[in-house]
Amino acid sequence: MKITSHHPFLSNEARDRYLRHNDERSRAWPVACECNTLETSYGPTFVRSSGSEGAPPLFLLPGGGTHSLMWIPNIAGLSRSYRTHALDSILDVGRSANTRPVKTVDELTSWLDEVIEMLAPRSKVRLMGLSHGGWLAANYAKRHSERIEKLVLLAPAGWVLPLRPAMLLAMMQILLPPRRFFIRRSYYYSLPDLVASGPDGRGLIEEMTEDLALAFSCFGVRRLMRMLEPTVAVDESIRSIQAFTLFVIGEKERIYSANDALDRLSRIAPHIRTAMIPGTGHDMTWLKPDLVNEIVLEFLEGDRNQRSSDDEVERRLDWQAESSK
Repeated sequence: MKITSHHPFLSNEARDRYLRHNDERSRAWPVACECNTLETSYGPTFVRSSGSEGAPPLFLLPGGGTHSLMWIPNIAGLSRSYRTHALDSILDVGRSANTRPVKTVDELTSWLDEVIEMLAPRSKVRLMGLSHGGWLAANYAKRHSERIEKLVLLAPAGWVLPLRPAMLLAMMQILLPPRRFFIRRSYYYSLPDLVASGPDGRGLIEEMTEDLALAFSCFGVRRLMRMLEPTVAVDESIRSIQAFTLFVIGEKERIYSANDALDRLSRIAPHIRTAMIPGTGHDMTWLKPDLVNEIVLEFLEGDRNQRSSDDEVERRLDWQAESSK
């Protein structure tokens, strides 16, 4: 890779413009935050840490096309009980930058393992990811099960089911000009409940549109095309996840069918606990952050020694029913 002084940005001016915008956005982070850039063998990795330093570590992985600030709606509730570490992915927008190629899932999970070891050495951790971050979290748990206390997957892209063709088309269209139009259109397709929620929801869509449009102009298309494509796991791969796992999905999910995803998990991996968020889809962390936090924290704070059993399957189904009320 050719590394410039402004890497991974297109120029020094582009770097300054993006970081000013990112700094402005970060003012909405609702709790005290310690920001660090960790030097990994794959490149510098930016992390926002909140909560008591003595609390158990909880690592947060963002969805594709987003960064650590996507956790603004959830971070206050999560940081009351945990030392949260919200990462900017090394292959995506934000303040992290790979300085060597990352072309395989093994390499990407090795990068994540370095970060986890730096922030929580020799400790078991809780790991949560949304969408592409959920896919990465699941792949990390399969390869490094000894490091995971509990795993939370929020509508992981791929992994359980492939993305719907309409979703893939909406994602591909953001590469076309006029870029803001197609980015906004993609969000309107994938986050319809956030759009329908009113002016605040549509205002958030505009903010997200501006974020991603700015990222394209400051990083360039090639940078944003380096993300690894999320792949669907075979039955045995999902079944072999050893960590105590929670799978959360909105009942109106657009990237794939929520019911089909839950059906597959119940057939091949009934030990995975599930919850459905009513009235939401891929926008559940923005639209119903308190409910998402409630379900996640109840899971994280439960008996860490629980494992699959007939009673556990019954509790899992009860939880799903309660979460859908």
